[in-house]
Amino acid sequence: MEKFINHIQLGYLGLLPFLGCVGWPLIAGSNAVNLDFFTFYSIAILAFMTGNLWHAGQQTHADAIKAIIPILPIGFLSFLPSSWILAWLAASFWLVLLFEKSTPQWQTYHVDYQKMRFVLTSVVFVCHIFVIGMSIYPE
Repeated sequence: MEKFINHIQLGYLGLLPFLGCVGWPLIAGSNAVNLDFFTFYSIAILAFMTGNLWHAGQQTHADAIKAIIPILPIGFLSFLPSSWILAWLAASFWLVLLFEKSTPQWQTYHVDYQKMRFVLTSVVFVCHIFVIGMSIYPE
């Protein structure tokens, strides 16, 4: 368990910007800067998570491609409305979790880490839904 405790603490700390971007508009009103920050932070975290799935030389070609599928379309999605980008990002966090659960390493992870990954993905997904709603109905 001790080797996962830092991962668990850092995982929960990584939620703070997501939660802050949901809470801030409720306090100060919705704005484009908040939406942009949330989107960019979400892209950065998703890229980090997909990078963790990349095990160069230790996985099949199909698993390597599967690991980067969620992040590949981000450049193209940037031309679409923000709600579409956020919907892709929300779904992609679930994809990353599903891909991670399908790896042989998943079985070696402590149950607390596995639980934390599910909780984080769920909270991040709900944050995306809230921000999508705030972007569609800003007032």
